[in-house]
Amino acid sequence: MKKYIVLAILFVFPLVVYLFFASGVNHFAKLPILTQDIEEVTNYSKYQFKDRISILAFFGNNLENKKTLALNLNQMIYKRFYQFTDFQFLIALPAGIEAAAEQLKAEIAGVTGTDMSRWNILFLNDDQLQSLFGSLHLPLKLDQNHSSPYVFIIDRDGNLRGRDDDDFVGYDARSAAEINNTMVDDVKVILAEYRLALKKYNQTRKR
Repeated sequence: MKKYIVLAILFVFPLVVYLFFASGVNHFAKLPILTQDIEEVTNYSKYQFKDRISILAFFGNNLENKKTLALNLNQMIYKRFYQFTDFQFLIALPAGIEAAAEQLKAEIAGVTGTDMSRWNILFLNDDQLQSLFGSLHLPLKLDQNHSSPYVFIIDRDGNLRGRDDDDFVGYDARSAAEINNTMVDDVKVILAEYRLALKKYNQTRKR
């Protein structure tokens, strides 16, 4: 019996310790920067990435097909985090569909009862949409409706953040599981990162 206990200590315990610390590193590490300094939208709008934690989406000009996607994002991401200071949704849309966009926003508010004051809509011409999307520097393209099923996290410095996996190109909003698990975790990491930075800043000022 003692022999088996010793073997367990020698072989099993180190494995458990390794898995514990490995999972801890993954959980608490900063979310990688994928692209630095994406195009700042203050060049052509009243909104900005700087000093904001932004969820950026491209819904295109056929909003009827984006209702389910928009509701999922609202329930899983926006409703959970919109009360955090400087958090915002920024939905980039083609100019000319303002009425449809406001209707979609009103429908989401009516169905969910959510304060939509940080669900911002950015109307851009075709060149501006392509330029903004291109500044993400991802192996993706907008479709013929100027939309993408992927959504993105932009930090307070205007950097694209996400997983550094080889196949990561954004968060697929068509997948409720990916949004509710992967993206929720990553938004939490970003918020925790800035809370920690603010705490350190405040402690430094008090000295």
